[in-house]
Amino acid sequence: MFQLPLFPLNTVLFPGMPLHLHIFEPRYQRMVQTCMAGDQTFGVVLIRRGLEALGPLAEPHTMGCTARIVETLPLGGNRMNLVAVGQERFRIHELDHESEPYLVGKVAYKPLKVRNAPYLEQSAEALRPWVARYLEILARASNPPGESQELPQEALPLVYLGAILLQMPPGSKQDFLEMEYAEDLAQDLLKHYRRELRLLHAMFDTGKGENVGPFSMS
Repeated sequence: MFQLPLFPLNTVLFPGMPLHLHIFEPRYQRMVQTCMAGDQTFGVVLIRRGLEALGPLAEPHTMGCTARIVETLPLGGNRMNLVAVGQERFRIHELDHESEPYLVGKVAYKPLKVRNAPYLEQSAEALRPWVARYLEILARASNPPGESQELPQEALPLVYLGAILLQMPPGSKQDFLEMEYAEDLAQDLLKHYRRELRLLHAMFDTGKGENVGPFSMS
């Protein structure tokens, strides 16, 4: 186990996922300064109860993902924009509310397990065309239309990309993050993609999909 600065957010971070943050609170300015002086890593955890900012420290879920800082843009007044990338899953075993103005956790890495590698490959390949179609819709919905994105060739990065892209409430995303086995995550995602894409196609076919959240077709 090791000590990790924690940033409770209303966002679920996955390995490989970019994260853009505006840092303006003194407690998180201090946290970022500490991270930059060390290994540039902090932990992102979904808020279970509480607020992201300007209040008491929020109570987080126990499963999160480390974030490695890759870019900072100072804005003056100690404020900054920050870009980080998700790295590794972890589980919180103990919380420290006292040593710093931000949360610190005693955590352990919790890699996604693979019990049957050939089945994971098969599940990922079944998921691939659904993720590709979903990306096509996202590209069409953007203004101007976005470019096509090449999907990862390896199974686990593809599965994580599927979890990142799917438009779902944070609580449902947290369920994905907490799954123990990669094969189960791939199969669960496949069910959600099938349902989501069939719904979107039905909306577009009836003319009701011209303004569906992130899928605005204007």
